[in-house]
Amino acid sequence: MIDARGRSCPEPVIMIKKAMETKAASYEMLVDSRVSVENVTRFATHYGYQVQVEQNGEEFRMMITKK
Repeated sequence: MIDARGRSCPEPVIMIKKAMETKAASYEMLVDSRVSVENVTRFATHYGYQVQVEQNGEEFRMMITKK
């Protein structure tokens, strides 16, 4: 679980980039801004990942899975 709540871009993107260096098949990430959701989604899809987002109040849970 990558917890990027309270962090502004580009930090969440840098965090997922670093996690992707492990070459895992999937990642779960928590963010608390729509901008972070959009930027992480754009980054992940560029590298061949599929992103699902669930909103819970002010927070977003992102499931990032290799296609």
